[in-house]
Amino acid sequence: MTNQKVKTARDIAIEVLNRFDPKLNYAGAILDEILNQTSEKQRATDLVFGTLRNRYAIDTVITAFSNRPVERITGNLLNIIRVAVFELIYSPATPEYSIVNEAVEIVKSTGKNKQIGFVNAVLRQITRHIADRQIQLNQANLKRTLPQSPTTGCQFDTCFLPDLAAQPADYFSTAFSLPKWLITDWLSEFGTEHTQQICFASNRRPGIYIRPNTLKTTIQELAEKLSQAGIDATIERETEMIKLRSPRAITELPGFAEGLFTVQDITASQAVRLLQPQPNWKIFDLCAAPGTKTTQLAESTGDSAIIIATDIDISRLKMVKENTSRLGIKSVSVIAYEQLEHQAVETGPFDAVLLDVPCSNTGVLAKRIETRYRLNPKAIEQLTRTQMELLHKAVRLGVKPNGKICYSTCSIQTAENNRLIKKFLQKHSDFTLESEQLILPSVNEFDRDGGYVAIITKSKA
Repeated sequence: MTNQKVKTARDIAIEVLNRFDPKLNYAGAILDEILNQTSEKQRATDLVFGTLRNRYAIDTVITAFSNRPVERITGNLLNIIRVAVFELIYSPATPEYSIVNEAVEIVKSTGKNKQIGFVNAVLRQITRHIADRQIQLNQANLKRTLPQSPTTGCQFDTCFLPDLAAQPADYFSTAFSLPKWLITDWLSEFGTEHTQQICFASNRRPGIYIRPNTLKTTIQELAEKLSQAGIDATIERETEMIKLRSPRAITELPGFAEGLFTVQDITASQAVRLLQPQPNWKIFDLCAAPGTKTTQLAESTGDSAIIIATDIDISRLKMVKENTSRLGIKSVSVIAYEQLEHQAVETGPFDAVLLDVPCSNTGVLAKRIETRYRLNPKAIEQLTRTQMELLHKAVRLGVKPNGKICYSTCSIQTAENNRLIKKFLQKHSDFTLESEQLILPSVNEFDRDGGYVAIITKSKA
């Protein structure tokens, strides 16, 4: 950072938001480009993603309490205000005066001195309407309170939110900045209580979990190695994964270069666990990139299975090779997508085909920030066609009698999950549903994403 001004976390967040277009690019990629310009990397990350996850709620507050609709505020100024309002609502430990003062200083640094008074006035007006920056939700008026967590919220002095009991879809959509059509779908499928849980989990700061490479280490040895390096980590016993509680770049963690672990969410790890692959199996991983589940297959079979991995995305397929190499895995053969038919004839039939299909990402909204801006019902219809085509392709590749197709998504939409599997089974009477698992996203201590897994078995004869 020689001869380069060190920027504050707020400077970085505003620059990312100014460059971000939800339909064209990715906030994370923009952030990665400029994150080295600040010493407050974690805070800058939290400000960017927190503001984007809650943008509709933030804009609702700005419109309700500043007497100025967000459409009438120029983009750069609007993002300065948005970041400040995000902190006022969702970072109650940060003093109001420092939030407002730094927003004003950022306006000054842009040379727009005429706008200083406007930004200051908008933020002062909003702060005057905040009655309690952190109140217990069970004591709050929900029509005046934006939820921060399942137990707390920021309460204003005026009702501005829809009534939860009378208009649940409108309430959840506004309070959690999620598309109303998606909320309506969840309410129909899961009910009010579960929908609320999904909303909280979709706006959480996601925990980071790592899966020990059992070919090289044990979970206890890895946990001790992290502890010795001053990394706060906790073992999640049910899945034998480790939650990292100390912010640190993954590539800088002890054991990364040696291939002792892989980053993976608890829910994402369930597909291979449910499949229970065996060391003598032949397995085809049809949508393998970036290789997280591919390497899990290899580790869980003692690197003794025959695993063929491919993906239609050539650039991401390279990541499968990189990950298998780093982890020291030998049982995976990475092939070009164009070669899959030939490889299937040469190697098959298979004991298992893993299909981690492209999906709507509605189970991972906390991580896939852009999804809430881009997704629509028509997109889901198109995805289900692709998902069904991949299931048919898995059948054509050749599944042994008693062999299995492991179908997984990071979606919680019935159209992409159980309903689609039922349609597939109606067309393929030689397959039966052995088991399925829908996991809803959670904000509990061991938080997790949402997802679905189905194990479909081919009949013996």
